[in-house]
Amino acid sequence: MKYLDEFRHPGATESLLESIRRRVTKRWTIMEVCGGQTHGLLRYGIDEALADAVELIHGPGCPVCVTGAEVIDRAIELASIPNVLVTTFGDMLRVPGSRESLASARAAGALVRMVYSPLDAVALAEKHPELEVVFFAVGFETTAPATALAVLQAKRRGIENFSLLVAHVRVQPAMEAILCAPENRVQAFLAAGHVCTVVGCESYEDLCRRYEVPIVVTGFEPTDLATGIAACVEQLETSRHEVENRYDRVVQAEGNLRARQFVEDVFEACDRTWRGLGAMPLGGLRLRESWRDYDAERRFTAGALPQVVSSCRCRSGEVLSGRIKPPECAAFGGECRPEHPLGAPMVSGEGACAAYFQYHRPELRCEPRAVEGNA
Repeated sequence: MKYLDEFRHPGATESLLESIRRRVTKRWTIMEVCGGQTHGLLRYGIDEALADAVELIHGPGCPVCVTGAEVIDRAIELASIPNVLVTTFGDMLRVPGSRESLASARAAGALVRMVYSPLDAVALAEKHPELEVVFFAVGFETTAPATALAVLQAKRRGIENFSLLVAHVRVQPAMEAILCAPENRVQAFLAAGHVCTVVGCESYEDLCRRYEVPIVVTGFEPTDLATGIAACVEQLETSRHEVENRYDRVVQAEGNLRARQFVEDVFEACDRTWRGLGAMPLGGLRLRESWRDYDAERRFTAGALPQVVSSCRCRSGEVLSGRIKPPECAAFGGECRPEHPLGAPMVSGEGACAAYFQYHRPELRCEPRAVEGNA
């Protein structure tokens, strides 16, 4: 934790926020892409501290939130087949499909187990040859390399009772869709640091150039976030649009070449439907044809994904694209709460609705508790 102290120092953060307030000549609109950044901004009171200088709007960077209800339905369907065990990360278990969640399906008798890594699922398959073990693979470019590695290991070790239900998503197509939308208000992006550890900051150059939008790679601690916002503001005030890496203690220009190679070997880009956002061209990953023996949907011949109609009471799509903030949804905090969520942004640990529910209360306006942040 000592290493993190310098990135959580209240004085350093407040100094950066004050410099931003002095620098702006107008109120700018900046989107943070990642749900982890949303939680950081609200937890440390940065959004309120900059309310008169910068409007921070929240992006689609929570992979659990954007995983389609129809894919969750498919995972439940697979788990209901005799001797099929569906494994996935813990935060996927409570996210509702169109009718129920994996957790409720497990309570009703379906075979579902939480794992911490795709490699844990491979180990389960090796330990239990009597079962077909399916890993429900979700996440952005950050988690895709581990999924690819799991497939490579299963192949190398001759484990044939292991397969994937792939729901990985790619963040840049979503950023581009937001920029192309008629109602777009984004003037600059805070790019997600953990995604950039894999893909590198160079990968944003083309998007930055084509849309003339500043993109600043940053982390999740309060000084990281304030530094990233300050860099965005400086570019906006000087009419520049560049990719800046303000998370260089973690992110390299080219990213993690070995991890990128794993992904390139196993997956290819594909169109994918994002929950709340609709069809996203090249917004997902799927197994390459040479690896389709590990495709659970093909192995179990489950057919096309069913169409799911979203609840009209939940405005998560507008939240995920930055068009509204969670309190603007009539269901927020009443009908929709963490214990009774209508949408994934209230369920997920990185969801914007969950962040507002947890942190956005008047008593958290005071910076000492917010910036201290070690609770």
